[in-house]
Amino acid sequence: MPQTKGGLVPGQIINLNNNQKLDFMFNPKEYSISKSNSWKTTPVKGKNVPRVRFEHGEAIQLKLQLTFDTYADGTDVRKHTDVLWKMMMIDDSKKSSDSDKSEPPHVRFKWGPFSFKAIIKSLSQKFTLFKEDGTPLRTAVDITLQQIQDDHDFPAQPGGGSATQSTVVQPQQGQRLDNIAANQTGDAGNYRSVAAANNIDNPKKQPSSPLTIPKN
Repeated sequence: MPQTKGGLVPGQIINLNNNQKLDFMFNPKEYSISKSNSWKTTPVKGKNVPRVRFEHGEAIQLKLQLTFDTYADGTDVRKHTDVLWKMMMIDDSKKSSDSDKSEPPHVRFKWGPFSFKAIIKSLSQKFTLFKEDGTPLRTAVDITLQQIQDDHDFPAQPGGGSATQSTVVQPQQGQRLDNIAANQTGDAGNYRSVAAANNIDNPKKQPSSPLTIPKN
């Protein structure tokens, strides 16, 4: 099993397009999670407080900083962090089943029992130590990940089943999401869960990319 520099089990960020994993060299000292909701206020004549109506929830965001250090072996620290930058770039080998356009990959943050399916919304890197020739040896990377799947959409089943168990299928030509949901789950009405699990905004569009099928 991989270990961090301190001998701990490392956290990971996984590229879900190709399953390439970046093991953390040092586990983060902390990370933060935030979420906001969108509310609409309507003035009420003669009242001190407006009427408030919930509109929609915003995606959870996870922010953390990772440190990488190759001073001991003198190699370019970017050999580690370039994996993260690739997760920010458009992957021409994959297309969104919704837009039929290529996009950066979805990723998964994993550390201990915490697993978070997301996209990398922002990434910044600061180099702080260099060799005599300018080769960077130490860097801090600030990452913001944005949620793309609400695990509460897929409740756990009696007997302790995981809420995120899933299978992956390749749609056949002409298949709609409701057809796929019927074949895979026994209920065509589960197409909404399939659409949510794959970040599909238009469930009526025929998918072409592999689909994650949650086990409801």
